[in-house]
Amino acid sequence: MHTVAVLALDGVIPFDLSAPIDTFGWARLPDGRAPYRVRVCSVREEVSAGAFTVRAPYGVEALADADTIILPGVAEPPGTLPPGVAEALRAAAARGTRIASICVGAFLFAATGLLDGLRATTHWIAAPDLAERHPAVTVDPNVLYVDNGQFLTSAGAAAAMDMCLHMIRRDFGSAVAAHAARMSVMPLEREGGQAQFIVHDLPPAPAGATLEPLLHWLEDHCDRDLTLDEIAAQAGMSSRTLNRRFREQTGTTPLQWLHRARVRRAQYLLETTPYSVERIAGQAGFGSPTAFRERFRRVVGTSPQAYRRAFRAGERVP
Repeated sequence: MHTVAVLALDGVIPFDLSAPIDTFGWARLPDGRAPYRVRVCSVREEVSAGAFTVRAPYGVEALADADTIILPGVAEPPGTLPPGVAEALRAAAARGTRIASICVGAFLFAATGLLDGLRATTHWIAAPDLAERHPAVTVDPNVLYVDNGQFLTSAGAAAAMDMCLHMIRRDFGSAVAAHAARMSVMPLEREGGQAQFIVHDLPPAPAGATLEPLLHWLEDHCDRDLTLDEIAAQAGMSSRTLNRRFREQTGTTPLQWLHRARVRRAQYLLETTPYSVERIAGQAGFGSPTAFRERFRRVVGTSPQAYRRAFRAGERVP
């Protein structure tokens, strides 16, 4: 079982603390087993979380047994970490432990020196301060999360769940991640390079959940050869308005979102069926196996066959 240690320091932000606990806790393997063991650790038995206090059952020494360490943000990021914390995190990193920060938890992460020379993100409003405090870190305020392999950082609030779902997908495949996303009532299609929802001087056109029915429709019909005009007609708006609303609410375009939905369906089929790549290309809505392979490699970073070998579900059939 993969052990996730969530480090709660004094002033921990409640959402940052609970998001990884719940997201990893909801993950289930196809046979129903829980793939993650989540532990809350701290330097003290009891820490403040603003409106309430948290009693952590594990100390900093538990970080030594973790496969993944999560650093939630704190209300006032300190200039230096509590005694023993930086040393424990650097020792964990040397062992190959995966470490990820949530929102302004990037300040804690950067204080260890582990992010020096790397790209990282945090909540857009805190990004200038992070860049000023830690000039050796390349701060990108325009993305939801950054995956450097062993080290990850995320922006605020919901981006924490995006990053956790991304890690679940890396660990156990998209089917397990999709289940955790459904339990979290979160979309699985948001990728790390998507823009943060930065506040502008004037409010954008009506946003919120107005596109949710269209997103479900696209999921259900991603095997069809849909055009932008057809999608706009389904949404009951012009193509120009649809593009604007889509960027405001999802950070991408309708066709880009559709391409990712198709890749996500293909991932599920590669993991859970013995179907050939050619058959999956058709069922996922790609015009040809060649187009499927190219798009899949561009999004996932590997070929469909290599992905299947990593998450094999059965023998290949015609």
